[in-house]
Amino acid sequence: MYGLFRRRQRGGVWAQILTALQALADAAGAIVWDVGVDSTIARAHQHAAGARGDGDQQIESHPAGW
Repeated sequence: MYGLFRRRQRGGVWAQILTALQALADAAGAIVWDVGVDSTIARAHQHAAGARGDGDQQIESHPAGW
């Protein structure tokens, strides 16, 4: 299941679904496009969370038992 999810994610399928659903909801008037700005700022260096500069090269690993 995870492999299928990741293939669709990499292929842009989920982004297309989200865009289509947003367009339908917007056409139906179900979305209010107001912008709220919060002055709260939380900063962390990119390395603080283990971010990779080459995220597309990240090796996929599965949880134990998959």
